Amino acid sequence: MNPDAATFSGTPRSNETGSSESTRTFARDAIAGLTHHPKQLPPKYFYDAAGSELFEQITRLPEYYPTRTELGILRDRSAEIASIIPEHAALVEFGAGAPTKARLLLAACEFAAYVPVDISGDFLNAQARGLRKEFPHLEIHPVTADFTAPFHLPDQVAAMPKVGFFPGSTLGNFEPHEANRFLRGARDILGKGAYMLIGVDLEKNERRMYEAYNDAAGVTARFNLNMLARVNRELGGNFDLAAFAHRAIYNRERHRIEMHLVSKKPQTARLHGHSFAFRAGESIHTESSYKYSIERFNALAKGSGWTPVAAWTDPERMFSVHALVC
Repeated sequence: MNPDAATFSGTPRSNETGSSESTRTFARDAIAGLTHHPKQLPPKYFYDAAGSELFEQITRLPEYYPTRTELGILRDRSAEIASIIPEHAALVEFGAGAPTKARLLLAACEFAAYVPVDISGDFLNAQARGLRKEFPHLEIHPVTADFTAPFHLPDQVAAMPKVGFFPGSTLGNFEPHEANRFLRGARDILGKGAYMLIGVDLEKNERRMYEAYNDAAGVTARFNLNMLARVNRELGGNFDLAAFAHRAIYNRERHRIEMHLVSKKPQTARLHGHSFAFRAGESIHTESSYKYSIERFNALAKGSGWTPVAAWTDPERMFSVHALVC
């Protein structure tokens, strides 16, 4: 899971405006996923108001280490990070959520501009207003865009050095080929000579990972089930939430945590005139979260056209922050 509320899924959260187009897209994606074998739902639809609030609760759970661990790395290694990246650069955050982590970099480094990129324009503009009060001399240029697709940076930062920022282990929510494509796309958007700071969750004790996605308070279970609640609320589905159970497992062969919603019994659900039959024990795959070693991530970065410059971890080596250059 990704500790930034905006981009928990590794794809940008769906537009919260409730527009008819976003609803139609949600319906198309849900129907396509539920007719897929095995069944799946795109993790970007975790986020409505209820899902965002549940995720904020997850980040404060004692079992959930990524948020506080990455913040600790950024805070403790800020001087080293500042010594690597160019001064007076533009910090471009892909999938910008609450600017807690960006704020640490903005305070520690001499950035000339901050470019948060997210699909939700209203959210971006609200965050930008707050940051302008904290950093009155910093240029802030929000960009409303799907950060997984090509977009243009503002003309105001064209001549500045660029530093991409992709925190929260969001890259782990991509399939490996998607991660490669994202890194190549980021390289093209930022341009030659750009730097990238990226948070990557590391392989570790399997029990520690399991507990992070199966917390004792059941918050992650409620977060996962809220996906079906949202299908019911927004798309008129009739899924019985009590007939599904949260399950998160570690797939050792694929180095990833998988989140599923498992049918407790044979049942049929309907959505937009479509019927979806479930066997007892059949699941809907809602998210994958890949875990890397330093070496495997460096190989991914090199294969995507980036050169690793540095990597920082916490003392327990649970999480890592990488600096890349292209």
